Amino acid sequence: MGKQKFYDTALKQERAVLVGVIRPGEKPEETKEYLDELAFLVDTAGGAVDTVFTQKMLKPDRATFVGTGKLEEIKGYVQSEEIDMVVFDDELSPSQLRNIERELQVKILDRSNLILDIFAGRAQTAQAKTQVELAQLQYLLPRLTRLWTHLERQKGGIGMRGPGETQIESDRRMILDKISLLKDRLKHIDRQNETQRKNRVQLIRVALVGYTNVGKSTIMNMLAKSEVFAENKLFATLDTTVRKVVIENLPFLLSDTVGFIRKLPHHLVECFKSTLDEVREADILIHVVDVSHPNFEDQINVVNETLKDLGARDKPTIMVFNKIDAYVSPEASEANHEDEKVTLTLAEFKNSWMAQHNAPALFISALHKENLEEFKQLMYDMVLDLHTQRYPYDKLLF
Repeated sequence: MGKQKFYDTALKQERAVLVGVIRPGEKPEETKEYLDELAFLVDTAGGAVDTVFTQKMLKPDRATFVGTGKLEEIKGYVQSEEIDMVVFDDELSPSQLRNIERELQVKILDRSNLILDIFAGRAQTAQAKTQVELAQLQYLLPRLTRLWTHLERQKGGIGMRGPGETQIESDRRMILDKISLLKDRLKHIDRQNETQRKNRVQLIRVALVGYTNVGKSTIMNMLAKSEVFAENKLFATLDTTVRKVVIENLPFLLSDTVGFIRKLPHHLVECFKSTLDEVREADILIHVVDVSHPNFEDQINVVNETLKDLGARDKPTIMVFNKIDAYVSPEASEANHEDEKVTLTLAEFKNSWMAQHNAPALFISALHKENLEEFKQLMYDMVLDLHTQRYPYDKLLF
């Protein structure tokens, strides 16, 4: 009797190499931050980062993003270590993608493509799925030719169209038709959402905003006593979730929105603007910051720029610095005492922040429920003030 064979049917985790270009004036810690975030994106998508390649350049090479020597170095590593994919920290042009793929002979992803992949896996509602599919098709359209390189040999002679060309044209028409269909579908969903928002216009609306993975959904669950999905992954929340919250005797609407991120693909921003209507139409914004992140100030700037793009930068805002339980002072980090979590006192931190900015600032730990009563009181005061201004004759609540 022959020896019985066993096969591992579990999905093999894909191994990835990351590639980034260091531009003039970029600090080493900035480069590390960008590539750490790219590694987190790969992890969120289900891959495993094997190593990182960087190259100092004035600007990425038009043909191959990195120089030919660096590309050869990457190729050698990919072949010797049997790497599954190479991920670039910027959006690649169609020609760059084609040239790199031809040279490396493995799956090539750029930052935009990776984020789209994560969004596709996270989309739950009809709106989110439609938005993601639209963004994917808009990304794919200019890159169609590389999908048909295997048909090049079937092309006819001079002046004749081969099957490869006609197939590309056919696919382009199909994609343009699908894009048009998806845009119409989104307009219909937007009209439905607008009607829903009008029906709840009596209540003050508060929106949680912030960089991805700062704890917005945890705060939402805590305030609304709901079960919004929250985990330590990027873009855990795609769909805007709206819940009615009551603090003391005062009801208001609280929405949790998709997290922002630097270098967010343009197509994705455009497609998700309808989801972010909750931000544009909110009366108060709660800007949640992960204060334990070493570059939280950069993240604040990314969020502020995105809010500016949405026309929501000047709304009344509460700055909520979350994860104070994980905060390590810069002095402690530089001294390599990460195990000794030496933090500034909340009073010192608050004073230093308030010296530069006028927005109300709070320092909390949503996970450990620290300083939540102060947070709720500030929200109550701001919502009550707005409600009183808007509905001065409303006696139902008080």
